[in-house]
Formats: sequence, structure tokens, C-alpha cells
Amino acid sequence: MYPTLSLYIDGQFIHGGGRREQDVFNPATNQVIAKLPHATREDLDKALSSAQRAFESWRRTSPLERSKVLRKVAELARERSAEIGRNIVRDQGKPLAEAVGEVNFCAEHAEWHAEECRRIYGRVIAPRTDGVRQLVLREPIGVCAAFSPWNFPFNQAIRKITAAIGAGCTIILKGPEDSPSAVVALAQLFHDAGLPPGCLNVVWGVPSEVSVHLMNSPIVRKISFTGSVAVGKQLAALAGSLMKRCTMELGGHAPVIVCDDADIDTAADMLAPFKFRNAGQVCISPTRFYVQEGAYDKFVARFLAKVEKVKVGDGMAPDTRMGPLAQRRRVAAVAGFIDDAHQRGATILTGGEALPGEGNFFAPTVIADLPDDSRLMTEEPFGPVAGVARFKTIDEVLKRANSLPFGLASYVFTTSTRNAHALSNGLESGMVSINHFGMALAETPFGGIKDSGYGSEGGLETFDGYLNTKFVTQLN
Repeated sequence: MYPTLSLYIDGQFIHGGGRREQDVFNPATNQVIAKLPHATREDLDKALSSAQRAFESWRRTSPLERSKVLRKVAELARERSAEIGRNIVRDQGKPLAEAVGEVNFCAEHAEWHAEECRRIYGRVIAPRTDGVRQLVLREPIGVCAAFSPWNFPFNQAIRKITAAIGAGCTIILKGPEDSPSAVVALAQLFHDAGLPPGCLNVVWGVPSEVSVHLMNSPIVRKISFTGSVAVGKQLAALAGSLMKRCTMELGGHAPVIVCDDADIDTAADMLAPFKFRNAGQVCISPTRFYVQEGAYDKFVARFLAKVEKVKVGDGMAPDTRMGPLAQRRRVAAVAGFIDDAHQRGATILTGGEALPGEGNFFAPTVIADLPDDSRLMTEEPFGPVAGVARFKTIDEVLKRANSLPFGLASYVFTTSTRNAHALSNGLESGMVSINHFGMALAETPFGGIKDSGYGSEGGLETFDGYLNTKFVTQLN
């Protein structure tokens, strides 16, 4: 059964109680499966005050205590992964194996932050004058407001929570109203792991109203947002006007560069499932495929053969490899890219249309012969659509790959050390993966440049946005 949804404020799960409620839909059927309560202004103020009160004590806790809570969260997440995963399928749509895998994979994030929060060190600086002692301290920044997206509802939320809690901060999280069950489950995990009341608060509501209310509060000192470039720029502008620290993980439009010397069959076999994972609703999804002329025909043939075998259906079906788009509006949005491709004279190699039925299903689509200024090659599709283009030289493809304002992820397939070196140095993106998909691990930084944002989640850099640096100098 799909769970009863709630707010989580000051250690209490709060249900409807006459609050405004929002329908939650199953994207495979478009049937209403639950009601989600929205926070009132009083609820938001209570979350702020409880987070501030909790911070005064949580900031002084031993890193060992924080580590203990995070380890318990990891343990509980693994125990409950099947149940949490089933509910992710029901409100987000991805195949069950992907959903359960998301939860189990994210247990590592809790464990990693449990280890690294014990290693938040300052340093001693040698003085110029005898009798002076110079210290650098790292201190938690304060109450954080975080906004997480619907495409990886467990993954994106837990990254923000574990970094804040591990650093000694407290956090108010507004999760995705379209796929809320994973965030409610996270609140339950931290509650059961013994996190003190107020350290984590979960609220729901109209995104613009909640974000402005939380960000305008003098209690909030740090903002973390994952979402679109347009919304991220608005929030960053507001945060900047209030001098509040930000981590922004925004949209991408990842180029894939397949060189003549690559292992073509392996590249195609790896890229097909990776591209259509979560129906392409992934910020680091490969979307612009640049294939060198000598490899183009072989790559496209192999890639299409794999794509055409992708089984689309309800995420609960054991043979499903791609579920529905998460919302009905995404079907129309993806169709817009297809319409533009038709108008630009492109060739639809496979797919290109919504599938019949009640759900938000769209066929895996591959498009060739697209001009570089077409919508698909310039705007993030965030759906199951890949554009394929030829290139001649490394210099040429770097210019084309770097021509957009996005700079989140990029991919290279080559057996040449020279090509790998030139492309890894030349690509303007926060992450470059060569001959495999090695991103988003707990121990590695995840983040972009240019319009794709700033700051990192994961890796040693994960705590940077949650800590102040204090310099202390003392003459004895």
C-alpha cells in the first residue's frame, strides 16, 4: 500500500488536519494514489524555529554522535529498500530494479558522510612572532534550506541531508510534490535512527511560495537546490541579494564523443541503457551524441539495435526496462522536440511518439541529421530522446560540445591516450567520464560549471558549502 503522506516538523509527522492538499498520481496510470498536505505559513515558521533551536545543540555534538546517526540511517535504508523502492515506482514511474537500486546505492552516501564527518579538521598555521598561536576552525554554517527534485527523489534528498547533518547543521527540506514518498521515508529513517527533533524538517507546498518564505528568513544561512537552470538562477539571485551561501546543481545537456578508435560495440552497448535509464529524466543523461565519421555507421546500427529492444511499461512489471515519464506535461514537452526535428528535416531513426494507453509512456527515440541549432541539440530534453551527429576532428567536436551554456557532465569513448587527454582537458564540464560511467559515487564530487551551477555534492568537497572558516590568532 502507498503510504500516508505527511509533513515532518520538530520530530513530529503531521498529516492533513484541514491543510490544503495536492493529488499525487501514478504516472503509469494517471490515477490519484494519495493526497499530499501543504505546509501553512505557520508550519514553515515552526520548521524554522525548530531548526534554529536544534542547531544550537546539534552544532556542539561530537562527530561520533553524528556518525552514529548516519550509520543507522544506512542500515535502515537497506532494510527498507524494497518497500521504499516500490513506492518510488508508484509515484515516479521508474522500473522497480532502478528504484530499489537507488535506495541501496544511497545507503553508501549515509555511510560515507558518517565517516567523513569525523574528519572535518581545521589546521594550525605557523606564526611569524614568538608567542602567537594561529588556528583555522571549520564550523557549521547554521540552518539550511534545501530543495530536491522528482527524478531521483531519494538520491537527491539524502545527499543534502547527510552533508548538512554531518557538518553539524540542521536542515529544512522541501521535496518534490510529484514524487514525495521517498522523502517521507527519509524522514522516517532519520527519526528512527535517533536524530534529535528539529534537526531535519520536511515541508511541502507551492515551490515558489515555500522557497521565498524560507530563503527570506534570517534563520536560514545556506541554500541547496537541484533543478532547472531557470529556477536555479532565480533562487541564486535571491540568495545573493541576502548574502546566503548556495550549492546549485542545475540542468545539463551532456555531450557524448565517440572517436573512430573507440571500442564501438562496447560504447553502443553501454550507452543505450544508460541513455534511457529513468526514461532519460536524468541531469547527467547523455543527450548529444557526436560520433566520428569513421565510426558513425557502425555505432548507429549497434545503438539502434539495442534501443529497439528496450521494453517500455509499468515499472512494476519485471521485464520493464523503461517506465513512463513522471508527469503528463513531460509527454507534451518531449513531443515538442520531435516536432522541431521534423520541421528541421531531421531523420527519426526510431521512436518519435507517445505510446497508447493511460500512462505517460513515450517511445525511446533516436534522431539523426539534426542541425546544431535545433532544439534537441541546444535545449535539455529531459526525456527518452537522443540526437546523433557526425564530427571530423577533435578540435571541431570540442567547439560544438562546448558551444552551449551547460557544463554538468560529458562522456568520451576512445582508446587513444592522446584523444582522452585532449578531450578531458578541453571539455567545459564539471565531470568527464571516459570509457565508462563513473559519476555520482559517494566519494566523488558531483557538480557542474557555467549555467549548470556551482558547488559540489559528494567527495571531500561535499561539506564545503555547510561550513564557515574561522581564523583565530592569539598572543600568549
